[in-house]
Amino acid sequence: MKQYVIDGLSPKDYQCLKEYFGKYLEPAGIEGIYWLELAGDMLTPVQKSHEACGPHLFALMLEESQLSCELLVRIKKNIKCDCMGYAEKEQRDWLIDQTDAILEKLSICI
Repeated sequence: MKQYVIDGLSPKDYQCLKEYFGKYLEPAGIEGIYWLELAGDMLTPVQKSHEACGPHLFALMLEESQLSCELLVRIKKNIKCDCMGYAEKEQRDWLIDQTDAILEKLSICI
């Protein structure tokens, strides 16, 4: 699996992220995993045409010492669809920018 990983989190960093994600992101139903919805203007033409599959999401997995952000654009309604797949460059950059902005907002310096 391709991922963007931030490691070396302190216990304080972990707690800050856990509280933030609990407030602003949707839990995925598995402990420590959260959904980050991909912005509508970042969807590919295929993803835009599959409105019924939406929302299109990234999975973020928070562990005590690291945050792993999958580079796979997922959907919740089906197990597999043509609108799922690895993020295109613009989507990947968006995910990294969003993650880095959260870290900056929470004053987490890695």
